[in-house]
Amino acid sequence: MTRPIRALILADDCNPEWPSLPVVGYKAARAIADHAEVTVATHVRNRENIAKAGFGKAKVEYIDNEYIAGRLYKLNTWLRGGDQVGWTTNIAMNYPSYLAFEWEVWRRFGAALKAGEFDVVHRITPMSPTLPSPIAQQCPVPFVLGPLNGGLPWPEGYGQERDREKEWLVKLREAYRYLPFYRSSYQKSAIILAAFKHTLLDLPESGRRRAVNFPEVGIDPELFRAAPEHGGERLTFLFAGRLVPYKLPGLVVDCFARSAELRAHRLLVVGDGPEREAMERTIAQHDLGGCVQMLGKQPQARVAELMRESDVFVFPSIRELGAGVVVEAMASGLCCVAADYGGPAELLAGDRGVKVPLGPRERLVGDFTRELEAIARQPERAREYGRRGRSWALANLTWDVKARHTVDIYRWCQTRQGEPPAPYAEAPAARIRAA
Repeated sequence: MTRPIRALILADDCNPEWPSLPVVGYKAARAIADHAEVTVATHVRNRENIAKAGFGKAKVEYIDNEYIAGRLYKLNTWLRGGDQVGWTTNIAMNYPSYLAFEWEVWRRFGAALKAGEFDVVHRITPMSPTLPSPIAQQCPVPFVLGPLNGGLPWPEGYGQERDREKEWLVKLREAYRYLPFYRSSYQKSAIILAAFKHTLLDLPESGRRRAVNFPEVGIDPELFRAAPEHGGERLTFLFAGRLVPYKLPGLVVDCFARSAELRAHRLLVVGDGPEREAMERTIAQHDLGGCVQMLGKQPQARVAELMRESDVFVFPSIRELGAGVVVEAMASGLCCVAADYGGPAELLAGDRGVKVPLGPRERLVGDFTRELEAIARQPERAREYGRRGRSWALANLTWDVKARHTVDIYRWCQTRQGEPPAPYAEAPAARIRAA
């Protein structure tokens, strides 16, 4: 019988109750622990929530770098004016504290790694390709980096949204390539898991040669499941996500404001953020209270229920790196309508959903309106998209399927013979070479 792979997983962000990156890190690491002998090194701030939720078969070691992380967090929050916007500033401010995190990990596990107590080290979070890994340079066992996701350019014509996102540092982003440990992170990693083509294109040449396309998004099929198909003439459209400028949540409300045909149906908006006030003004101005409901921020279980009660998921985000909410909607059997850019564009490829060409905002409103009206006239078309999307998502993106692929990659790292295992059932090869 083959001995289980012994993996040390680095997951600074790893929290079952915090949305986006922290919960993705938690679910990925917990699922891998079902197929390998896993020790997770994570930040001490995650202790309370992990203790409540448990970590399955994984062992957990808590790393304390609050001597620098706590101070930088306060400064970071002040610079960003909160925690909703200013993502590039957030990543830049995390650089010193993350170096300290890995330094503390090496102090705790360096001797064990040199003694051969682990077969592989896998850094799951942070996922930004701009944050290097000092451990990769000196790791005595294969080092797996990723999944990484980043490098998606701001689309032209959306400078106002970029400014409202406080993305002032985006013009200086390329400076990260000169940071200490950047080159060694890519040169010394045995394999790099990179989500979507935009991330592969952002990697240095040394990284592209050993990269595979491996999206970070995943699905809990017990939580996000399809309801029996429900008929009825009134469809339910759903938007779920932070109400921030780059996601264009107000665009969906604008579609209902300009279309009498859509107002015969229902729109549910889940989420909160700085765009909410403007959206509520639009609802009041156009008397949309009978068809548009603003539900505010909801727990994940309630979002899953709302997806089962809905027919169409509408997601006009113009700079979406991964879009975990899109695969959750796919798993719930919803027809997904999204902007043809970034992560959603690749997730909905192969006629798994409706992709709206990216263009200036006014044109985008018109194009989304026409697509939603067409779906409202042909609800069976929406159900067919939902069936295809759900089938593909469950075949490729459940946490268990992704964990099995990850362990296959660990085993490949032991010999490095042939091509790495393909992450998608439909992919002819794992390696996707960037032009």
